[in-house]
Amino acid sequence: MAEKPVEPARIQDPGAEDEPILRTSHSPGSIALTGLFVLAIFYTFYFARIFFLPLVLALLLSLLLSPVVGVLSRLGIPRRLGSGLVVLALMGLFWGSVYLLIDPASAWIDRAPETLTRIEYKLRQFKRPVEKVDQATRKMEQLTGIKDGEESETEVQVQKESFSEIFFAGTRKTLAGLVMVVVLLYFLLASGDLFLRKLVRVLPLLENKKRAVEIARRLRQDISVYLWTITLINIGLGIAEGTAMHLLGLPNPMLWGVMATVLNFVPYLGAMVGIAVIAAVAALTFETPSEYFLPPLVYFLLTAIEGYFLTPIIVGRRLTLNPFVILLGLFLWGWMWGIPGAVLAVPMLASFKIVCDQLPPMAPIGEFLGGDGTHDERIGSS
Repeated sequence: MAEKPVEPARIQDPGAEDEPILRTSHSPGSIALTGLFVLAIFYTFYFARIFFLPLVLALLLSLLLSPVVGVLSRLGIPRRLGSGLVVLALMGLFWGSVYLLIDPASAWIDRAPETLTRIEYKLRQFKRPVEKVDQATRKMEQLTGIKDGEESETEVQVQKESFSEIFFAGTRKTLAGLVMVVVLLYFLLASGDLFLRKLVRVLPLLENKKRAVEIARRLRQDISVYLWTITLINIGLGIAEGTAMHLLGLPNPMLWGVMATVLNFVPYLGAMVGIAVIAAVAALTFETPSEYFLPPLVYFLLTAIEGYFLTPIIVGRRLTLNPFVILLGLFLWGWMWGIPGAVLAVPMLASFKIVCDQLPPMAPIGEFLGGDGTHDERIGSS
């Protein structure tokens, strides 16, 4: 009978146990699946924007208005009744603003072609150097045998649509979206802690239940405080801009104040649009260059003071966002959801950052979204 060969003894390195074994789970297949999953989410948001846009707006409004409903509940008003009162007050404020501002806004937009012509006429003295270059170019074209007007002699008349026609073109979709926002907002406010209570019942361990309640309350409190802070800052800026425009003699100062409030939810791009609009209105209102350069300059100064001094001091460095992330979010959500997406982009990014800061597995994402020094301490911690 043959004997079984004896395997030679393996000499084990004493320090081998302390050496970590590097293993990676980020295989190309998992990365590709993650990328496809992210693309699928964005495509879903894009093609189902009619559903998601009112839903996101209702969620943000519920986080903004839930403290008001809580105050009414502590005063003895039932939560369902208090939610209805808050929603009715919000609707009254919205439609009252639309009623007051729709006429001057439509008048200014209907006068857009005339406005551009008059602005070009008033700024002609600043275009004289450019006109001289243009005249020299035309002389060169004539020398080479190219003449203006030889290509076509057909006159084309463009029919101008009024602001009312443009505004009411999508009335059905707009009203449907507003009704959806109102209904969702009421039920979100009236339900209160319903979803949190359901989550607590589902979780098996008492430690997990306590952790879930703590995180949910911190998230609601932090997001609500942020939304209230930004909203009040923007309203204050709108009041300051409207008052300044009134003192400078611009017509419809309330319209420009509301415009400044809404545009300030869109960092960088909103200020640029506001300055351009105020410059156009000032060029139509005043006669001398010194007069119609002053209103856009004041608008810029007030916006700069708010953006670079007041907001960082009031909101704090912990809630600042990465400027690159802000611009990327503005372009992305503006492309997917249009103007409402651009207005909601920063509140959504800030709310998502707060969620990431409260959940340790998502802390690296919050670090990327934040600006300089945003994670010196965790949001909501004492």
